[in-house]
Amino acid sequence: MDANKVLNYIEEVLENMPAGWLNLTTHRLDIYNENLAKTQFLQQFEALFNDANSTSEALSNLPTAYDYIRLGHPLSCILEWVIAHLNNLEADNVISFSSKTIPVLAILRKNLLEGKNTRITYSGELPECFNAEVVKRVYGYNFELRKIEKASTITKFDGSTIFISEQEEIGSIDHNPNIDFFINLNSQLGSILIVNGKENKSYISDIQHVRRRETIAMTPANSIIALKSIIRQSSANIKITSTEANKTQVLDAIATVTGSNTKALLASSGLSMQYAIMMGLIHDALDNHKGKAIKIIVPPNCYGGTNDQARRVAACIDNVEIVDLLVDGDNDMVQSIDTILNKIAHEDAVPYIIAEIPTNPRVEVPNLINLKAVLTKERKTDNGEFAIDPVFILDQTFCPNVHFLGENAILSTVRTISYVSGSKFPSGGQCTAGYCVGNTKTEALMDKIETHLRLCDNEATDYQVEILAKQLPSMNQRIHDAYKNTREFVNYIHETLPGAKINFVSEELASEGFTPSVFSLDLPTKGNTPEEKEAYKRAMNLKLINLMITEIPNESKFCVSYGQLKGCYWTIPATSTQGTTKEGDKDYIVRVSLSPSLDLDLHKKVFSKFVESI
Repeated sequence: MDANKVLNYIEEVLENMPAGWLNLTTHRLDIYNENLAKTQFLQQFEALFNDANSTSEALSNLPTAYDYIRLGHPLSCILEWVIAHLNNLEADNVISFSSKTIPVLAILRKNLLEGKNTRITYSGELPECFNAEVVKRVYGYNFELRKIEKASTITKFDGSTIFISEQEEIGSIDHNPNIDFFINLNSQLGSILIVNGKENKSYISDIQHVRRRETIAMTPANSIIALKSIIRQSSANIKITSTEANKTQVLDAIATVTGSNTKALLASSGLSMQYAIMMGLIHDALDNHKGKAIKIIVPPNCYGGTNDQARRVAACIDNVEIVDLLVDGDNDMVQSIDTILNKIAHEDAVPYIIAEIPTNPRVEVPNLINLKAVLTKERKTDNGEFAIDPVFILDQTFCPNVHFLGENAILSTVRTISYVSGSKFPSGGQCTAGYCVGNTKTEALMDKIETHLRLCDNEATDYQVEILAKQLPSMNQRIHDAYKNTREFVNYIHETLPGAKINFVSEELASEGFTPSVFSLDLPTKGNTPEEKEAYKRAMNLKLINLMITEIPNESKFCVSYGQLKGCYWTIPATSTQGTTKEGDKDYIVRVSLSPSLDLDLHKKVFSKFVESI
């Protein structure tokens, strides 16, 4: 393929691309086929390239590349496509990361599970954040390190050979067949991983799954810089006005929002943050509770990323085990935690609990007084010694404005770490960056978490921090306004379709500060058998969503988002956020999230039209 033709076309694409490619974190599920993620987008993109069509309209009509920007997005896909074509490779063989170390960890993870040797070779210096001793001891990965002068000198090896280099020219490789994986580092943008050889094709999906669960793709802003660098445009840099001032403003806002004055940490995404929390706590247990089993207690039906990531960590580390925490429906979170902690105490193990408050997707809040009592209860091991007290890891994404941690707050005396996905209310859907903060009882743990956030090179980018600095100060007002819209819509649905079961917080809970703007809707059904009733309900779910997004295309989206600045977002958890959850734990219901700004009267009108049709 003619390199100049590729580069000239990409220059036109960057001039005409839809604004959403740069400033949205989620995309429409109605033009997204998960089985064809990236492939479908690039096939149609390449068809446009072959037709020399780079119009704004044509680019806007391309199918969604990935359901969620964390895993990938149009600009990262195009960056990978360009690098692949310039090196005569398949686009699948090129994977971009915001992190410089996670691509290495992704290969090490697969080789650990397959019992395969890994040799890491590098020229110059390894990323400063890469700590080989910690990677071996805490993550359990095995490898040998070798510094070399140039890639051409690398010889055959019984296992996988990784070659790491930092270079100005993005995506260029040495074609030495003895190298299985090239990792090109860029100090500002992240890294490009290139999978070499047909024999390594099986690694691609596993590496992409690591990117989906433990980190993010190269961000849209940085992908543009990389693309402009490739086409040699000198004006490639996105200027950040004042990085330190932005970070200070964000940290001050987090302290105000959470009521906690301990050190907060900023990550590239909510799952990047959660991964650092998980690995930091495991590190602490290895240091302070040597030889003891580590139990990660997690709801089996919670957000798929949380659930899947925890199980993936446990699969790699011998003494880490997952314990299911039943929290929704007929199960009470407090009672479930009490039962599990009593059992873990008898085993003298280390308990780490991950829970969402309110829960997702059922939007339930446990009795917080009882929760505190269960978490602070002194338990004994079978030897009569005091059991290790739990660490409560609180996903507070739905209600980041509730004070759990500060002085005299409900969980101030429990070792608690709260984290939030920044793609929701903190950024208003403009970036994925997340944050975590602890109470005074977790200060030592936060140091360990920070160690792993840096080791994985998963800290928020400067541009992400700039977005948070602009958006966080108005977050509480946006939460308040969005809740008002949601309460009004919920009340309207209750009046219009009384047979529907609505999961939303009570007025009483709202008065205590739990003001989410998301609810779930169990539509009334009909049929002679449970199977017929379930099939009818699922059909009604899609009928409702399709009506809303068709009648109100400028505001209603088939999307997994929450906390956006404008519009209304509809999804079915079982087919979106619970994608990797076991089938029996999935929720085939409608989840709706409202923003502070939308035409609520029009949404009511269209919902009435749906009710009339059934």
